[in-house]
Amino acid sequence: MIKVINPTDYSEVGQYHPIDTLDQQYLLAQERQKEWNALPLQERIHVIEKFQHLLSGQLEELASLLTQEMGKPLTQARNEIKGAQERISFFIENSATYLQEEIVYDTPELVEKITYEPLGVIGNISAWNYPYLVGVNVFIPALIGGNAVFYKPSEYTPLTGLKIEALWKEAGLPDGLFQCIPGGRESGEALLDLALDGYFFTGSYPTGKYIYEQVAQRMVPCQMELGGKDPLYVSQHNQDLSSVIAAVADGAFYNNGQSCCAVERIYVHQAIYDQFVEGFTDFVKKMKVGKPTDPDTYIGPLARKEQIQVLENQVSDAIVKGGILQCGGQALEGNFFAPTVISEAHQEMLLMQEESFGPIIGIQCVDHLEEAITLMNDSAFGLTASIYTDHAEEAQKAMQAFDSGSVYWNCCDRVSARLPWTGRKHSGIGSTLSHIGIRAFVQPKAWHFRGKK
Repeated sequence: MIKVINPTDYSEVGQYHPIDTLDQQYLLAQERQKEWNALPLQERIHVIEKFQHLLSGQLEELASLLTQEMGKPLTQARNEIKGAQERISFFIENSATYLQEEIVYDTPELVEKITYEPLGVIGNISAWNYPYLVGVNVFIPALIGGNAVFYKPSEYTPLTGLKIEALWKEAGLPDGLFQCIPGGRESGEALLDLALDGYFFTGSYPTGKYIYEQVAQRMVPCQMELGGKDPLYVSQHNQDLSSVIAAVADGAFYNNGQSCCAVERIYVHQAIYDQFVEGFTDFVKKMKVGKPTDPDTYIGPLARKEQIQVLENQVSDAIVKGGILQCGGQALEGNFFAPTVISEAHQEMLLMQEESFGPIIGIQCVDHLEEAITLMNDSAFGLTASIYTDHAEEAQKAMQAFDSGSVYWNCCDRVSARLPWTGRKHSGIGSTLSHIGIRAFVQPKAWHFRGKK
């Protein structure tokens, strides 16, 4: 048995049995996948609807468990589950359109059509920071498309993963179609040892690279949703700077900065730099750090205690290289880290190059838009990039130049089910969400009919 520890007070949340041998489970998944795919699409969707309804009915219980496991403030845990329900609605409403057969050519002599068939049995190695949101991106369209799913939750949120599995059983999903595989590296390796028909991972670049290398020779789909070092530019063309500051601070510190698309680098035009730094620092200082069950708490504990050392290293490196510590900069009792703002940042700092995944941000002064674009693209990552400006032409120019999978004008840290979630460079490969994410879990078949219909 492995204990799950609450990062807030180090109390025991629960225990679970890790799973590292999967041969029998794999045979069951293969058998049930064929039966599941044989059902009409609407019958599969009906089970998805029941699962969605259960999320709503058990919201408080699910949010409380998530908060206990990874420290997310309870309000934010509720928001995550509600957001997951909205994404499920997108898949329910749009999957039939994008999975139906398409007649692409039709004459008396020749008919051509495309159909979409499931991959088979897929592995979903998921993340702890948003287990519901990143989970539904994969296992909902995978199941709708007729696949079976091996779901490995993070070792930091295994009880949430097991609860998701229990909800599927309660929703009437046949046994074997969604199997939760809790545990650490050993459980992940067990999944890699199986001859699965696709792998879908959310997590860090080093782990994603390792998974990609292990399964490359099998020539099966392997999608990677990896990290980010997401930059944001604040133009001098902003009349309501206070609103910009509030939005940018939320984009940087929501969920304790533990998000692949959290703002991690801020570039500000020199004409408003001092004003922005002062206002931004004052705003961050007012963020309440405390118990995640307190309704006023905005910053809870870090899910991983090891991350504190990463943040401390980034702070010390930045100060040595000329950065000015505006607030925070130190670990607090337990897994807590004070919200941290460092001005006079520059590209040579670890803070501006390596993923932080915590409540810390660097702010750099730039002379013009072109400089901002150059610095923002100067990264091994390419997940999101944002610009705040009142000028549409300036925004359009910047967004076209950003080398990122998602670009934002006057918003940030945002994901829409209608748009593909995709990364460039070390931020990943492949897409979830949108119609592209629906079709990521099926494979096309080309049909040629010559002669009589």
